[in-house]
Amino acid sequence: MKRFQNKVAESRYALPLMAMYALGIWLLGGLVEGQWYPQFAMLMLSTYLMVELNNTNALLHMYSRMVSCTFLALTSMAVFLFPSVKVAICMLSVIMFCTLIFHTYQDKESPGLTYFAFLCLGIASCVFIQIVFFVPFIWLMMAFYLMAFSSKMLWASLLGLITPYWFTAGIAFYLDKQDLLITHFKSLISFQPIFDYSYLTINQQITFVFVLLMALISIIHYLWKNRLDRIRTRMIYHFFIMFDLLIILFIILQPQHFSVLFGLMIVCTSPLIAHFIAHTQSRLSNITFYGLLLITLLLTALNLWIYSSTF
Repeated sequence: MKRFQNKVAESRYALPLMAMYALGIWLLGGLVEGQWYPQFAMLMLSTYLMVELNNTNALLHMYSRMVSCTFLALTSMAVFLFPSVKVAICMLSVIMFCTLIFHTYQDKESPGLTYFAFLCLGIASCVFIQIVFFVPFIWLMMAFYLMAFSSKMLWASLLGLITPYWFTAGIAFYLDKQDLLITHFKSLISFQPIFDYSYLTINQQITFVFVLLMALISIIHYLWKNRLDRIRTRMIYHFFIMFDLLIILFIILQPQHFSVLFGLMIVCTSPLIAHFIAHTQSRLSNITFYGLLLITLLLTALNLWIYSSTF
């Protein structure tokens, strides 16, 4: 017997309804008043790419749009991220990176794909330079999970990372704004005291803890029940798991970068929680689904109320 969570996961109406829901939350949050059309457009493009990410990599071995639905649900819950163009660019860039880099699975002779994948990270680094801290770990994940790392791929990735700076550096020198470029790179060595959560409001802390709980539930479930997936799918999920854990660690150590990192955490957590919802059928998992759904709605309302009252 299919439970409610399975009916939702397999529904062909889930994504259109979630898209309408997300639009409603954005309108209530101030889409028109704040003129956040570029951010919303990037969210829609990100959602479409999440659909493609699921389809091309068979993240769910069934017809389901839960990857993109959970992504929309979590991004709509984080109302405090809506105004940030930086967050929207970084989320879109990382999704594009994942979409491209997963095509290199077991292929050490794909410098073109690797170049364009890391070009996306290079674009993200133009607005959030700290993303380069993840690059050494991504190389390791490419080697161990994607089995697609070689000297050729290394040089292609480095070239992709620095390509955006060929243009930004030229513009900076033309406008005699070299100091902006220097300040941008100097922020790499600018660290705040660790565990300093004064940067976060109480609703941001609660929202982070909730998504962290979702991530832990889905990670534990996946590591326990991943035998039904193909090896390639397992490796991709392990990539998401490791990336998610690194982001969580970064947030815990340097909460000053919470906004961007939380957006990236949503990107990595969405496929994991979608797998949990789509591939569990027990009474406990159904109760868990109801609980997660209820808390998501309550936190969305809380964030919407808090942000709207200060808008």
